[in-house]
Parts: sequence; structure tokens; C-alpha cells
Amino acid sequence: MTAAVPMQVMEFRYNWRRDEIQAFFELPFADLLFQAQQVHRTYFDPNRVQVSTLLSIKTGRCPEDCAYCPQSVHFDTGLQTEALLPLDQVIDSARRAKQNGSSRFCMGAAWRSPKDKDLDQVIAMVQAVKAEGLETCLTLGMLTRQQAQRLKDSGLDYYNHNLDTSPEYYPTIISTRTYQDRLATLAHVRAAGIHVCCGGILGMGESRQDRVGLLHTLVNQRPHPESVPINQLVRVEGTPLAMAEDFDAFEFVRTLAVARILMPKSYLRLSAGREAMSDAVQALCFLAGANSIFYGEKLLTTPNPDTQHDQALFTKLGIQPQ
Repeated sequence: MTAAVPMQVMEFRYNWRRDEIQAFFELPFADLLFQAQQVHRTYFDPNRVQVSTLLSIKTGRCPEDCAYCPQSVHFDTGLQTEALLPLDQVIDSARRAKQNGSSRFCMGAAWRSPKDKDLDQVIAMVQAVKAEGLETCLTLGMLTRQQAQRLKDSGLDYYNHNLDTSPEYYPTIISTRTYQDRLATLAHVRAAGIHVCCGGILGMGESRQDRVGLLHTLVNQRPHPESVPINQLVRVEGTPLAMAEDFDAFEFVRTLAVARILMPKSYLRLSAGREAMSDAVQALCFLAGANSIFYGEKLLTTPNPDTQHDQALFTKLGIQPQ
């Protein structure tokens, strides 16, 4: 039986080795969850979950070729494209999100990188959403240093830019943007003083070593990303990953638990793919240290459990949204 890793790992580190991360994955399931729960309780209330809402403010015709994404112009997924939403529609969505209990409002646009004229309109959205009393998050693709600073000056709280997978597996999934491109955007966001939201997607055919590699990259950033979305692939007809194999639920929970141990103060968001998870699997995810979700029946273009279902699950588990 693999020995439990000592709990002094709760100290903050930015120099983890891959073999150390691999050792957590190899722990017996109960030992791993026990350690993750100990870390989680040190820094968070285990019965509170942060709730966000995600709105697609510009949908489809993205020039990137991410193999999982229905918004790519390279794939025929039957997606109806939409231009940048008008400001009043965004404000209305933000108000509904707040009424439903969300504390953060995230806006995503299917761009490779925003043009400055587009950024003007997005900044107006950020300012209007903040005026409604919500935290703000954007995902717009790659940013220059100057654009990141403009967003910081507008009051933006978080910027999402996922790494998706390990550096080694990344070229299998995306060819139109390099891993270094993504790391450069994260560096611009961090330099501007915006909170970083950065995670990945599980179930794209990657190996456990690739999941180790993703976490290795995330945990050795200084500081750790303040928000870490862990997504399960949503298979969309027309994309190259439409026929990907089902992903093992226990491996998903393991990955969350390891992420919690490695990044003690980060919010771990149980993100895309929840609609395919049972309530029991989601409960295990919360036990493993997940403490953030998206409310609402859609995440950009893919389905998500409706708000009433999530509220009922929270009631069963004694969880309070925040």
C-alpha cells in the first residue's frame, strides 16, 4: 500500500516536481480525499461554495482549432453565431444572475484576441456589471500587456485563460496557438494585477501523466491562480473529440483532490461537464475540495444543470452558496 504523503505539504510551494505530484495520484482514494479535505478545511469553510454565472457575449466563428470547441470556425457543429451582445442585454443577464445567487459574472467572447475597438465595448460591460454589485471575469483569448492593463484600469477582477492540458499533449488538441502564447497572456494578466483564472479540461484522451503535467504547470506559477476551473470534456458533435471515451469519475475526483492539496487557497471550480455527473459524483468533488461552480443552464454554448437542480443539491449537502 502506498504510504500517505505527510501533511506538511500544506505549505505553499512553487517548485513541485512531477514525481511528487504523481505520488498523490497513486494514494489510496480514501487517503487522498482525507488529505484534500484537511487542506480544504484549513483555508475554506467546507460547506460554502462560490457561485458564478457565465455568459457568451460573442458566439462562434473563432479562428482557433481547439479540438473540443463547438465555436471553432474549423468545425461544423450547427452552432448559431452571434455578434457582440448589446450592453443592455448583458446588464439584464447580470441582474438575473445576481437574483439567482451568483456573486461573480463571467463574460466570454469567441476571439483569438480582442481588437482594441472591441475592448472598448467590453470595458463598458465590465463597468456596468460591477455597478450591479458583482465581481467580474472575462475570457477573450490572448491579450497584450497594454490590453491587460486597460482591463485592470476598468476594474476587472478576474481574467480566465485556461492551459487546457499538459505542454506535451497540448499540440494534439490545438495547433493555432502555442502553449507559450497562453503562458504569455497569463503573465500579462498577472503583471497588470488582475486575478488569474486558469485550469484545464479532463477527458480529452490525455494520460494521467498529462494531468500531472497540467497541475505541475499550474502549481509552479507564482502566485497560484486564484481560481482554477477543472472541466470535464463535453463531447459536441462535429468536433474532433465528439467520440472521445467516457472519462472515469474517480480519476476526475482524484485530479480535483490533488489540485486542492497543491493549491490550498485557490478556488477550485467544478466547471463544464457537470450535467453528465450524478449528484453523488458532484458530492465527492465538493468533498475533494471543489468550492466553486457555475449557475445557469448553459456554459457559453454547452449545457449545464439548471439553477433549481443545483439549489436542491446544495440543500441535500448542507452547502451554502456565496
